[in-house]
Amino acid sequence: MLAVSVRPPFRPSIAATLRAVEGLLLGPGQRTARRNAWTAVLADRRRAKDRREAEHLMEAVATRTPQAT
Repeated sequence: MLAVSVRPPFRPSIAATLRAVEGLLLGPGQRTARRNAWTAVLADRRRAKDRREAEHLMEAVATRTPQAT
């Protein structure tokens, strides 16, 4: 007897489905604007994280006591 593997039907991810719907509903200019806006949000988050890390570092350096020599 031959063993035949049966694959379940392909189901796109939710993100892929949303991108497809977005592509149907929005024009190319709107899609580009949304993508640029999201890129700006991610860049702002990275800058905020870097700023917090720098503040913590500056506070640590400022509160450090001088070592005895």
